[in-house]
Amino acid sequence: MNVDDTFRKAILESVDAGFEEQIAFTSDLIRFPSLRGQEKPAQEFIHKELAERGYEVETFAIDIGKIHDHPGFSPVTVDYTDALNVVATHMPKEIRGKSLILNGHMDVVPEGPHDMWEVSPPFEPKCVGDWLYGRGGGDMKAGIAANISALDALKRLGFQPAAKVHIQSVVEEECTGNGALACLVEGYTADAAIIPEPEDEMLVRANCGVLWFEILVAGHPVHVREAGTGANAIEASYRVIESLKRMTEEWNAEKINYPYFEDLDHPINFNVGKIEGGDWASTVAAWCKLHCRIAIYPGDDPADRAKQIEDYLAADLGNDSFLGNRPPQVTWNGFFARGYVLEENTDAEKALAEAHRHATGNTLESFVTPGYLDARVFVIYAGMPCLVYGPITENIHGFDERVSLSSIKCVTGAIALFIADWCGLERIGNEPR
Repeated sequence: MNVDDTFRKAILESVDAGFEEQIAFTSDLIRFPSLRGQEKPAQEFIHKELAERGYEVETFAIDIGKIHDHPGFSPVTVDYTDALNVVATHMPKEIRGKSLILNGHMDVVPEGPHDMWEVSPPFEPKCVGDWLYGRGGGDMKAGIAANISALDALKRLGFQPAAKVHIQSVVEEECTGNGALACLVEGYTADAAIIPEPEDEMLVRANCGVLWFEILVAGHPVHVREAGTGANAIEASYRVIESLKRMTEEWNAEKINYPYFEDLDHPINFNVGKIEGGDWASTVAAWCKLHCRIAIYPGDDPADRAKQIEDYLAADLGNDSFLGNRPPQVTWNGFFARGYVLEENTDAEKALAEAHRHATGNTLESFVTPGYLDARVFVIYAGMPCLVYGPITENIHGFDERVSLSSIKCVTGAIALFIADWCGLERIGNEPR
């Protein structure tokens, strides 16, 4: 059917008509503390919601055996028994348009001390002005709800996509990317994908890859009264951190060799996200473990960069009075993921730009992000355009995470308009309209 300005207006009005219900649904999702390994109740909820809408729904656990040898696999050290993906499929009466994947991740990052959340506890959603507060609201349960609500808006008008559409709610986005990869290995592909990550109503043109690793530093424990005769692993870990900071600056200097990244101030970021060590306040620490994350550029082989880290530490700390004789041990325990660059001016991007213009009144801008995105699975390993485009947010991964309500509505409208254009529409049933 022809999607003219009158019908576009009707689609946006339908999004508006269902928006209160959409925010209630988003709030329901936020109430699930879907931390890593605890996503199952939230995924069971989303399965039920999708099934009630009439979609064919599959829920499956990530099978490491199926994805272990895939080049996009990231090493994992946790049990995947309850690491569930949910995929709902819409099939039209007659395929006339282009197929689409609407993807989002259900897993959220740890919330930190609850007494440091000022507006509301992390899993008790609260609307204040234009903001919806709660852990995972922006990153990215508002996006999951937007995907589903965009289809709901079309259904209220009596229409559905005239192409196959897969709605994916995946896990492991915050730590390995293996959830989206498992969906691809199971055979879920399409002509394009949308992921409504919190990207301030802009399109991600390129992003960094990411490596996760642990570093075990061994010390020499003695009684604290004889501290000078031992070696404190916690204190030695400071020297490991400083070494990796120096390496990070060298990697940042390479940005001139990577298109889209040469103008970023600091594309390669290294972070020590967790530290643990020692056994007793009166014993010089015998061990210390650092949990680390670092970015890599698109086109970099994770294995090559991983070896660079190991070699750099060995060389840089080789003359250290203690670490030179007892080098730190590196273990790769999560993200081992490439970055990607989204091809410019694809038909999918043009369709999103037009949808965004009608939904917001603005021209679609693109940008480069130094964070991880599951889009790398679709772009690199499926050869399909993946449009990462989502609402305005603040404080994702921090205290008082919040997402703009008005922006959610705009993004949902843009996704609905994109579906109408990209997939085409057909009437639901045979009733005249």
